Amino acid sequence: MSSPRHPAAGLALGVLAVALFGATLPVTRLTLGGPGGTALSPLFITFARVVLAAGVSALFLLAVRARFPQRGEWGPLLVAAAGNAVLYPLSLALALREQSAAHVAVVTALLPLATAGAAVLAARSAGARAGTPRFWFCALLSTAAVAGFSMVRSAQAGHPFSLVLDDLIVAGGVLAASVGYVQGAKVTRSLGAERVICWVTLLTLPVSLPMALMTAPTGTLSAQAGWGLAYLALVSMWAAFFAWYRALDWGGPLRVGQLQAFQPFFSVLFAWPLLGERPDTLTLAFAATVVALVVLALRRPGPR
Repeated sequence: MSSPRHPAAGLALGVLAVALFGATLPVTRLTLGGPGGTALSPLFITFARVVLAAGVSALFLLAVRARFPQRGEWGPLLVAAAGNAVLYPLSLALALREQSAAHVAVVTALLPLATAGAAVLAARSAGARAGTPRFWFCALLSTAAVAGFSMVRSAQAGHPFSLVLDDLIVAGGVLAASVGYVQGAKVTRSLGAERVICWVTLLTLPVSLPMALMTAPTGTLSAQAGWGLAYLALVSMWAAFFAWYRALDWGGPLRVGQLQAFQPFFSVLFAWPLLGERPDTLTLAFAATVVALVVLALRRPGPR
C-alpha cells in the first residue's frame, strides 16, 4: 500500500470516527425496543441501517455526478462491502441473540490487532515496512487491556466469560471487518472516502434489502427506535465511514487501526447520557491505560 500522506490529520479523523462508532452500542440498545412501539430485532437493525444508508448514498452519488468505479476498484469495494457492511454486523447480530453485549465485546477487542495484521499483509505485498517491535508490543498490551476490561464488565453483568460457538462467529466477523477496512482504504485515494462508503452500501443491497424486508416489524416504531435507527444508518453506517476510510488512507491502516481500542470506552461514555450508566473508577483506569499504550505504540521512532 502507498505511504500515509497526512499522519497527524489521519489520527485526528480516526479518533472522530471511533467516537461516532462508539455511540453505536448504546444507541442500538435504545433502538432494540422502546415504550409505545414495536421492538426491533438485531437482524432487522443490522440490514435496515445498510439499506437506508444505501438510499442516501445513491442520492449523494447522483448529486456529485460520481464516476463508476474502474475495473481495479471493484474488487476492494466488494471485499469492503462484505466485511464492513454485511459479515461483521451480521456476526454481532447473530451472537447477540444468545450472548450479552459485554461478552461479545471481549472478542471484538481483537479488531485493532486484526486490522494491524491485515495492514501488514498489504504492506509486505507492497514492500513497505510492517511496524516496529515497540508498536507490536504496545498493540498486544492494549488489546489485552481492552479484552480484560470487557471480561470484567461481563462478570459485573453476571455473565462470566467462557468461550462458546458464538465467539468463533464474531471472530470471523472481526477478521472480515479488518480486511474490509484495509481494502476500503486501498481505493480511498482514487475514489474518495465518501464515494467508497457509498459504493460499499450499494453493493450490499442484493443481500441487505431482502433481509431487511424479511425481518421488518409489523407494528409501529416508537420515536426512540426511529431516531436510533436513523443514527445507525446515517452516522454509524455512512457519515462515520467518511472520516474512517479517509483516516485509514491518510494515517495508514497499521497505525490508525489501533485507535479502535478506544471504542469500548467511547461506548461507556455515551451510555452515561443515553442510558444513565455512569462510568466507574475502574473503567476510567482501564481507559487511561489503553490511551497510554496506544499513544506509545503510535509514537514514531527517533533518529538513530
